[in-house]
Amino acid sequence: MALKNNRLIVCAYHNVGYHCVSELLRQGADIELIYTHEDSPSEEIWFLSVRELADQHGIQYLTSDISLPENVERVRAIAPDFIFSFYYRSMIKQAVLDIPRMGALNLHGSCLPKYRGRAPVNWVVINGENETGATLHYMVEKPDAGDIVDRETVEIAFTDTAHDVFGKVTDAAVTVIRRVWPLLRDGVAPGIPMDLKAGSYFGGRKPADGRIDWTKGAVEIYNLVRGVTHPYPGAFAFLGDSKVLIWSAWPVEGSAKPGFILSHDPLLVGTGAGLLEIRTLQVEGEEEKTAGNVVLTTAMNFE
Repeated sequence: MALKNNRLIVCAYHNVGYHCVSELLRQGADIELIYTHEDSPSEEIWFLSVRELADQHGIQYLTSDISLPENVERVRAIAPDFIFSFYYRSMIKQAVLDIPRMGALNLHGSCLPKYRGRAPVNWVVINGENETGATLHYMVEKPDAGDIVDRETVEIAFTDTAHDVFGKVTDAAVTVIRRVWPLLRDGVAPGIPMDLKAGSYFGGRKPADGRIDWTKGAVEIYNLVRGVTHPYPGAFAFLGDSKVLIWSAWPVEGSAKPGFILSHDPLLVGTGAGLLEIRTLQVEGEEEKTAGNVVLTTAMNFE
């Protein structure tokens, strides 16, 4: 016998999309159509492909925006019980959100209402947070603002990179879907109003935002480094005319003028509070190296 409220359209991308779709399929969800994205040639594609997952399960997928007029009509024709959004990068318009009989829900990579907006995993690391999570909430026209259905918290270690945290958030997202999908399907899932005043909103990040300000403290700079290191574009500074990407570092005690190279082995650089030990770096156009294998001009300091 067919399960009730089981007809879905899913918007999905990235690892969260791949694994949450997999969990829904494991639980017998009837996914009629998937909206996803073409991979960007300017982005390092380190994550799993939702398109390949759709092919494996014989599910039709489209890479055009779900909010385009022709897609709105397509969604209306399918008449899904639910629409889910898992790391889908396009804002879904109200005309689409109004279609599913049981609601449209989004999985966000933070403990909402904290870190609403873009790049939440990178931001929590850059800001030195010690926890984050995954939150499933109903979608409304305002981003990341609808009633919360469920969330799962994860710890952030001081040594975690954004990539490490993204893995934890992905696991938390699957835990949420595993736990809450039967409740949604049965129409008994909670809906807790979101208190936006208790939260925060952050915008997207561009590679240029990775430039290091040496007047900030060593811990703050370290958090930036681990928040944008591989597979993200990286933190950087300038040494003369050369752009230098700093892929790993560690804050240590001591003091020196911000940007001043205090020693080469270990490579210690002054900051606004403490020293930063640079461990791996990459002069633009060259290979990444450990700091001990890089020859720096003694008279130059980081800018």
